[in-house]
Order: sequence, then structure tokens, then C-alpha cells
Amino acid sequence: MVTKAYFNGEIGNLDEMVIPLSDRSVFFGDAVYDAVLVLGGKPFALDLHLDRLYRSCALTDIAFSMPREQLCREIDRLLAVAEGQAHLLYLQVTRGAAPRKHEYPEDAVPNLIMFVKPIVLMPKDKKVKLMSMQDVRFEYCHIKTTNLLPNVFASEQAKRAGADEVLWHRNGTVTEAAHSSILMIRNGAVIMPPLDHLVLPGITRRIIHDLCDANGIKVEIRTFDTDEVMQADEVILCSTTKNVLYVDDIDGIVVGGKDPALAQRLQQLFLDRVFHQTGVRL
Repeated sequence: MVTKAYFNGEIGNLDEMVIPLSDRSVFFGDAVYDAVLVLGGKPFALDLHLDRLYRSCALTDIAFSMPREQLCREIDRLLAVAEGQAHLLYLQVTRGAAPRKHEYPEDAVPNLIMFVKPIVLMPKDKKVKLMSMQDVRFEYCHIKTTNLLPNVFASEQAKRAGADEVLWHRNGTVTEAAHSSILMIRNGAVIMPPLDHLVLPGITRRIIHDLCDANGIKVEIRTFDTDEVMQADEVILCSTTKNVLYVDDIDGIVVGGKDPALAQRLQQLFLDRVFHQTGVRL
């Protein structure tokens, strides 16, 4: 199936679409993005993703002025030409086209890039292997920018080592994964790292937090280190494309498996929320 793309109102095949070479995303990665799971033509948690997209624009001083209602209409136009049942909707807002110069012009007009591609989701019973490594990214991790070279390097290193994802830490303090959130279960509580400038506010993480609050499951927001993760009752990896998966291996050492009932309950609550919004049972 062909991946359909969008650039400032024009829709076509991804490989045939073009953007200006002078777009600042080309030279500086001067852009923000978000990605949304689409099932049966219905985006899951779209409002939360758009909240984060507009927040990322504000935090990077990108003057994206398209009203949310209009953006939703443009998304609907793109989804209308997509084939298949499960898709990833990618949205990127760049600062716009301008002569190459580090300082950006005040009158730069943002460009909107989108594409929608078919995806195959990981099975919900897949057990995940992590590889720990020092988090060497810059200190704007809370903004979802396209500056992802450290993520690329880390993901490739993990793949070559036979791992599925990265467990990032800063001198032992766990932050997140290369493109997922890391949670753990200990003593009946779901533990999440604090949301600061070193951690992206994940949408799946946010939904899990809301579901815990609604179902009487204790949540602790606090720092934890790699030693505590290794001793956790369960380790959870979650993201837009992974949904909720269990980690059973970190650096070749077996982890988790001590509270499967709560881990499975979290996963099922999340999948029920997906079904409620999209009508698709994963």
C-alpha cells in the first residue's frame, strides 16, 4: 500500500512529494512533530497529540497559526485517501523556508508536513529486551523536535545488540527510551519518572496515568535509578506504536515477572480505551 503525504494543502504519494530545499528543517532540524495511531480510520487520542504539537510549537517559538479545527479537517482529508486498517499519522510543523542563517526571520511562515502509512503493530504479548546506555541528548527532551540524531544512534546500537529498545539514564537516573516511555511497577504502585526538561510527556503514559487514577491504582511520580529498575516487579514500555508492552530483559538479565496481574490489568485497561475510541480491538 502506498504511503500518502501532505504538504501545505497538497496531497500525493510520499515518494513524489517535494518540500523547499530552503526549509529550515533541512539545515537545522528546525521543526517539531507528533505521531498518532489510527485504527479503522479513527485517530486515537488525537486531542492529546494536538495539544502536544501546539505546545511544542510554542516552546520553540514556531508561529503555527492554523486553527485546530482546520488542522483536523486537513487530517481528515489525508486519512480519507489512506488504505488499510492500522496506520501511523505523522505531523511535522517546520519554521518555514528562509535563507540559511542560524537566527530565524520573524516573518517566517511555518510549513505543515504530514503523511499516513500502514503499520503492523507489535503483538500485545511480545516481551521486550532493553539495552541501557547513558542519555547524551540535549536538555530540550520535553519538546518533541526533529533533532533525533542521538535517538537514531542509540536505536541502531540497540538493534545491533539484539535489543528492541533503549533504557536511557543520566548517571544512573532513568529518563525514558529512545522512542518510548519507561514505567515500572513496585509494591502495587505504577512508578513514572517526573516530567521535566529531560523527559518527553508521552501520550500513552498520560493515558495510563489517567486510567490508574480512574481505577484506584496507585501512581508515584518520582525518580528511580537503573538498580531499582532491575529489581522492579514489572517494567513497562509504552508508546503510540507499541501501546503497552512488558519488558523481560535488560542488558541480558531477566527482569519483571513478579506482578503479572497488575501489568496485564494496565495493558487491558489501555486496550479497552483504544477500543472505546476507535472501535478496533487489538
